[in-house]
Amino acid sequence: MSRFSFLLTTCYLVHAVLAAPASQPHFIPLDDGAKTPDPNLQLWNAKSTTIPEPVRGKLGAPILGPENIDLERQNADLLTPPKTDHGQLENLKWPFSLSHNRLSEGGWAREQNGKLAPLLSKGDVRISTVTPEGQVYVGDVSEGDLWYFPAGFPHSIQAKNTTGLDGAEFLLIFDSGHFSEDATFLLTDWLTHVPKSVLAKNFGVTDLTTFDHIPEKELYIFPSPVPPEDPTADMAVPNNTPYPYTYALSKIEPTNTPGGSIKVVDSSTFKVADKISAVEVVVGVGGMRELHWHPTQPEWTFYMSDNSLNHREHPPLILTPRSSGEARVTVFASSTNARTYNFQSGDVGYVPPSYGHYVENAGDTPLKFLEVFQGGLVQDISLTQWLALTPPSLVKAHLGFSDEMIGKLNKVKQEVV
Repeated sequence: MSRFSFLLTTCYLVHAVLAAPASQPHFIPLDDGAKTPDPNLQLWNAKSTTIPEPVRGKLGAPILGPENIDLERQNADLLTPPKTDHGQLENLKWPFSLSHNRLSEGGWAREQNGKLAPLLSKGDVRISTVTPEGQVYVGDVSEGDLWYFPAGFPHSIQAKNTTGLDGAEFLLIFDSGHFSEDATFLLTDWLTHVPKSVLAKNFGVTDLTTFDHIPEKELYIFPSPVPPEDPTADMAVPNNTPYPYTYALSKIEPTNTPGGSIKVVDSSTFKVADKISAVEVVVGVGGMRELHWHPTQPEWTFYMSDNSLNHREHPPLILTPRSSGEARVTVFASSTNARTYNFQSGDVGYVPPSYGHYVENAGDTPLKFLEVFQGGLVQDISLTQWLALTPPSLVKAHLGFSDEMIGKLNKVKQEVV
């Protein structure tokens, strides 16, 4: 404890005695030349070539010790928080680049901590599942589409031949933050731990050598023959579930908004997805996902980029370089607590229920991200709509808005402005 206290005190004293002028050459101008610095301006971004320092106007001091410059370029508002930030909030950002990766002969998997709702980001796959009632569903999913497996339903995911040499890549989303993909219930893992005599009795055979080819180690992601092009040729029996377990989100027309577009998928349209829902959001350059909050469910946000605008040459994934999509998000948690975060493509964000927030496009290309909720229906409260539908006298008493300003408030959610 004494060593920690000493280090903490040293940092405080250095901060207290050093004064670095804001005009130091390697600092980004606070206001691009304006006479009055903007205390809330983002000072740099992930593409900046300058060396970030924790200095905002007359506040702060240079870093004298070691620093991770690349990370600090990606997190300008953590190193130099805007004036509107205050108090304490837990970390609400995680880059997938820092998640442990699991390598297999057939691919890889990394996670960031069940029902299962994946988004296919590149390629084509065939999925299958069997319900507890013995009903069957086999279907194909293409880039930008979804599938859903309720917890405990046996299922398979297989890349199709149309994916080419690069294979297929998809994002798996679980409704429990405690679940680990490494703990997946695998067929080969189970049968490896069942005596052959028990297997023979279960399957009604007498020749124990039937089970000699069961692998000694689990098969997770592994090479196998490609499925036939026609999914009906792959079916043991015809599909007979009441509703499909796939959803062609890529073919749904987006709802256009003043600043971008949205696509909503929940149990009202994807009937089997009763425990998880999502919104695909595109924010144009200079636009913003409006100020809002979600009443009862946390929001998991996965930041992507639009591969029709910018993607890697090899492999051609929708998860493009970090410079291709940038977001600035301020989260307000009540009791004067607020914090601003910077996100790039491949990052994951988290917003607790009823925390007010916005998502601003801080880059020079359209920003695309996926909002995911642990519930069958998407719900949010728009700040503008709330004020527009509240008695005007109350709005005026709280915020001092003029009648003209109150009259301009939109009574319909704008979503992206």
